[in-house]
Amino acid sequence: MGTPGEGLGRCSHALIRGVPESLASGEGAGAGLPALDLAKAQREHGVLGGKLRQRLGLQLLELPPEESLPLGPLLGDTAVIQGDTALITRPWSPARRPEVDGVRKALQDLGLRIVEMGDENATLDGTDVLFTGREFFVGLSKWTNHRGAEIVADTFRVRSRSSSVLGEPGADGDFAVSTVPVSTSTSHLRGLCGMGGPRTVVAGSSEAAQKAVRAMAVLTDHPYASLTLPDDAAADCLFLRPGLPGVPPFLLHRGGGDLPNSQEALQKLSDVTLVPVSCSELEKAGAGLSSLCLVLSTRPHS
Repeated sequence: MGTPGEGLGRCSHALIRGVPESLASGEGAGAGLPALDLAKAQREHGVLGGKLRQRLGLQLLELPPEESLPLGPLLGDTAVIQGDTALITRPWSPARRPEVDGVRKALQDLGLRIVEMGDENATLDGTDVLFTGREFFVGLSKWTNHRGAEIVADTFRVRSRSSSVLGEPGADGDFAVSTVPVSTSTSHLRGLCGMGGPRTVVAGSSEAAQKAVRAMAVLTDHPYASLTLPDDAAADCLFLRPGLPGVPPFLLHRGGGDLPNSQEALQKLSDVTLVPVSCSELEKAGAGLSSLCLVLSTRPHS
């Protein structure tokens, strides 16, 4: 799949939401999900917040937990943020749609331009959207449909490059948006692949992950290096440029306690500082690492 990555701007803020007690029961978390160890899930979440604030130097904003929103900590599904624009998503599950309200207000308070999805036929989970720094890939999955992908394209003023790319021709500097079929009902696109650096796509070794990467390679004009990881979940990582001058970029990733088989491969990413975290307990509720926070890649307007 040029020099992608310049659009992955320097980060200033991160937004997370606390873990409610209602997430601890399978019934509260949603049908078919196992019961969680609440204390462990809250510890994992606390460590994640601490590393975002102390290790990466981001200003951390934490929304309080809401018992009526057991999956509220997965707030990465609720918005797609690029620059000073935040697209508020429309989750596939009606039960999750109230999650966007607190996120919307927090992003408004930070001065971001808010774009709403007014089409009732559209569904979009934020973790189906992968931004590479030069373009967007939107996974067509159980959670995200074609109309949702079209709204991503409309929001970020893309230029059309082929029948696979959504949106109308625009000015230079607009972002292309391509759709990528997700051939599994258990993962979002970012549960299969992610950015391991400014020019590197990382992907799991499953057939679904490899199909997604092959599709991206066909659609892009920007050749990326690629790295295959033994675990799909290890590809659900966050490449972050801190706002501090002279500090190299970070890769927030699942550590060896969660995914030991992928650690050796991650060491090949020599142009980033690896920052491991755990979300093995939160994963039982469907959380991937990138679903647990929203990162603002530019400083909001005051």
